[in-house]
Amino acid sequence: MTCGACCATFRVSFYWGETDDSYFGTVPQQLTQKLNHQRVCMSGTNQKQPRCVALVGEVGQEVSCSIYQQRPSPCREFLANQDGVNPDCDKARARYGLVPIHVIDIEPSNGEQEIVA
Repeated sequence: MTCGACCATFRVSFYWGETDDSYFGTVPQQLTQKLNHQRVCMSGTNQKQPRCVALVGEVGQEVSCSIYQQRPSPCREFLANQDGVNPDCDKARARYGLVPIHVIDIEPSNGEQEIVA
C-alpha cells in the first residue's frame, strides 16, 4: 500500500545475510544498523519514534520505498490488513489517525460518500 504507517511504527529487523554485504543479499548494508552478530535492522526503525530511512514522503499521504526492489523480508511479508489477517497494520495506521485498511469507501446511489466495514 502507499500509507507508510508500518514503515514508521515498527522495527524492521532481519538476518544480516539479506544485506548486500552477503553474496546473495540485496538490502543496501549502509541503510542498516547492526543489532547483534546475526541480525540487523533498517536504520531509523530501532528508536522510540521509528521511521525507516528508506521511506520517502509523508505517512498517510503519499509515500514510497526508495529500495522497494531490494527491501528486506519483513517488508515483503508484511501484509495490508485487507482480510483481517494482519491487525498490526491497523495498529500502525491508527497511530497516524488512519482508518483500518479493510474499511472501504463506496459511493452510494445518492452521490454521498459512505464508509462501511
